[in-house]
Amino acid sequence: MPAGEENRTVIALVDDDRNILTTVSIALQAEGFDTRVYSDGEAALGALLSNPPDLAIFDIKMPKMDGMELLRRLREQSPLPVIFLTSKDDETDEEAGFEMGADDYIAKPFSLRLLLARIRAILRRSGGDHPLLLSEQFDDKPGEVLERGRLFMDPARHHVTWGGQAVSLTVTEFLLLEALAARPGVIKSRNQLMDAAYPDDVFVDDRTVDSHIKRMRRKFRSIDPTFSAIETLYGAGYSFNEG
Repeated sequence: MPAGEENRTVIALVDDDRNILTTVSIALQAEGFDTRVYSDGEAALGALLSNPPDLAIFDIKMPKMDGMELLRRLREQSPLPVIFLTSKDDETDEEAGFEMGADDYIAKPFSLRLLLARIRAILRRSGGDHPLLLSEQFDDKPGEVLERGRLFMDPARHHVTWGGQAVSLTVTEFLLLEALAARPGVIKSRNQLMDAAYPDDVFVDDRTVDSHIKRMRRKFRSIDPTFSAIETLYGAGYSFNEG
C-alpha cells in the first residue's frame, strides 16, 4: 500500500480525460480521501485487483479497455464497489452497467456534491472501518444473520449463500435482498427498496431498482435454474418467498 494510505479511505479514478481526473481527485483529497488515478482500463485492472481501493469510479468510453470491459473483468474476481461516471446518458448504457455489477451511475456534467454523497452512501453500505465516516451519526452496526429457506445472509461478512453455494452480490444488491428477506411474503414497493439501498436522499428511479433485481435473479439462477424466491408483483413491487 502506498505511503500515507494506512487507515485512509482510498478512491480509484479511471478516466482518459485528464481534466476530470485532476478535478475529481483534488475535490476528493480536499474531503480527506486518498486517490489513485489511471488513464485507461488496461492500466487500472491489475492495480485494482492486486491492491484494491475502497471504491472505484470508472468512465465508460476509454482507450485500450473501456469501462464496461473493465467492470466485467473486475467482477470475475472482485465485488469492489464501482460508480460509473460518464458522458453517456443512454438508458441502454446505464442498464448494461447495472447488469454487470455497477453500484451507481452518474452522467457528466455532474455535481461534485452529488458525487461525494453517493461515494459516502456506498462506503457506508459496504461496511468496513472508513475513518471519514466514523464521526457521522449513522448506525453502522451490522444486521442479524438471516436464514430464509435456502437463503443465508450474514451482513457482518457481506456473505450470501443459496443452498450452501456462495452468491457474490454488490453492496446495493445485498441491501435490496436483505430488505426483501427480512419480511418474507411482504410486498416492498420500489420506493421502500430505494430507501433501504439508498438512504441518503439520492434520487434513483424505478428502472435502477428493476435492473438490480434482474441482475440479482440472474446470479441466483446461475447456481439454481429453478430460483424463484424474488417475486414481482406488477404495479406494487417485489416480495421474497422462502417456500
